[in-house]
Amino acid sequence: MFAAFHTFLLSWALMFVILGVVLKPAVEVIMGPVVSRIVFWMTYIALIGAKIYLKRKTGMCESRVRVIGKTTIITGADSGIGKETALAMAYRGSKIIMACRDVEKANKARDEIIRRTENKKVEVHHLDLASLASIRKFANNIIDTEIKVDILINNAGATGLGNKRTADNLHIGMQVNHFGPFLLTCLLAGKMKKSAPSRIIMVSSYLHHCAKFDIDNLNCEKKLNESQVYFCSKLANIMIANELAKKLKGTGVTVNCVHPGLVYTRTWRYLPSKLQPALKYILTMFFKTEFEAAQTSIFAAIDKDLEDVTGKFFCDCKEIKPSHKALNEDLAKKVWEKSAVLVGLKPEEIDF
Repeated sequence: MFAAFHTFLLSWALMFVILGVVLKPAVEVIMGPVVSRIVFWMTYIALIGAKIYLKRKTGMCESRVRVIGKTTIITGADSGIGKETALAMAYRGSKIIMACRDVEKANKARDEIIRRTENKKVEVHHLDLASLASIRKFANNIIDTEIKVDILINNAGATGLGNKRTADNLHIGMQVNHFGPFLLTCLLAGKMKKSAPSRIIMVSSYLHHCAKFDIDNLNCEKKLNESQVYFCSKLANIMIANELAKKLKGTGVTVNCVHPGLVYTRTWRYLPSKLQPALKYILTMFFKTEFEAAQTSIFAAIDKDLEDVTGKFFCDCKEIKPSHKALNEDLAKKVWEKSAVLVGLKPEEIDF
């Protein structure tokens, strides 16, 4: 409910920008300059009040649990939410494995994390989610070299990748956001079962509610717009997590999903220059910082009250309900089975 309210307020804020900046001359003609200014300032004051309300509702991980001796794998940990998550886990004493495509960028982030946390147990491993071979190589290396894996945070994700196919003949957006994390999690689940109690966290999105999902088009053979690819991949994340939670029930491995919230990133710099000043103000007002957006992932990874909680969806450090489709068990089984075929998952690769 809160995530939906946040989205509603954002829509209201964007309308404020459009009316106040883009359509200002037309609004003044229709309403008159005096009335238009009154409406403008009343809306502005209301938005400030809404922002205060949202800040009070933004969930922060208040747990002071230390995770010394634990090993945490975080995909996409070289920037953004992933980097903030890595920082928080390193502060708490965990060994961090940063699984990243851009090793050079990740090494710089690692150096910063070590400097800020004084935790030297931070490693960079190459992982390209757009390559099934890279995923298998990474997973096999972890299985062979790590004593245990306590926490896996499938944080990496992307939009705006286009409609091209990878070398694995998978849609690149679906592979990076869904097929890749699915394969990685399956390959590491056996190791995590032996490391129990352990936790798997899938970073999904409340925007999965917007998905026009078709199981027969899971690999996007029928072209979808980029937004729908993202929405469908995030829905698939939740269904796979729920299915895996059932498969791992009683093993000591929990599987949960999180919605980080709407986050202000550098992507918005591509907006038309006339809109940027006002819209940047609105976006920074209503969007979370990367630090704030990382809080629910951290909460799901360390909070003691979640030790036996599995198959749930969290936002702002509290449980929320996903869409009805996300809870469709029959559909989740089909997504699992089809995903396993598309990534070539072999019986000998599964140890759970």
